[in-house]
Amino acid sequence: MPERKVIPLDQIKVACKNCSLATLCLPIGLTPEDVDRLDQIVKRGRPMHRGDQLFATGDPLHNLFVVKTGSVKTYCPSTDGGEQVLGFHLPGELIGLEAIQDGFHHCAAKVLETSAICEIPFDRLEELGTRIPSLQHQLLRLLSKEIGHDSGMLLLLGKKSAEERLAAFLLSLSTRYRQRGLSPTDFFLSMSRHEIGNYLGLAVETVSRLFTRFQEEGLLEVSRKHVQLRDLDGLHELLGEHEPYLRQAGIAMRS
Repeated sequence: MPERKVIPLDQIKVACKNCSLATLCLPIGLTPEDVDRLDQIVKRGRPMHRGDQLFATGDPLHNLFVVKTGSVKTYCPSTDGGEQVLGFHLPGELIGLEAIQDGFHHCAAKVLETSAICEIPFDRLEELGTRIPSLQHQLLRLLSKEIGHDSGMLLLLGKKSAEERLAAFLLSLSTRYRQRGLSPTDFFLSMSRHEIGNYLGLAVETVSRLFTRFQEEGLLEVSRKHVQLRDLDGLHELLGEHEPYLRQAGIAMRS
């Protein structure tokens, strides 16, 4: 059995103002004093491991969650015991926004790998937002960003072939890793081929076949979960006619 990755405790406990994700998360645009006020309500717990659940469908909204390290998937369980994957969330991304309207979660969230998660009590965040207008604005901006990304990806997935879907998925990960100061071309996939296929509406066999085909065409190299993107332009060329949807989904355009 593979050894679990250990996250240093000081990396979990680091304050918002010293966090490398501050420009992606709620603190962006806040004064140092307001960041300190936000930091006082954030809860930082022990590391979580693959399979640990943040919340289940129907759970009342108590907290919003921010991935600090690692990754999380959101999904809707089906009556036959399966699931529909809704998204994969990387460091700096906020989870649980869908519960704000009705006060309970319409999906579930599960940790994909050893991760550190920040919890933000929603009632205290609302209260703080009434005193810090820029915090309210940032929350609305993140809501709008999530809606735009989700609608862009839905448009892409509804109009693309299997090859185009996988290319869009890889380019989305590439863009998001770049925004975090990480390599946009060399990364590990925390999700399984089955989870990728579920998200993209493809059979797991199709996903595996496409990874092999992309490797043969020189677009990437893959070894189990390690992916190296060798030809970003080639991946973009697969999606040329869908560039407006790429922009809406937050995927970086070619320079």
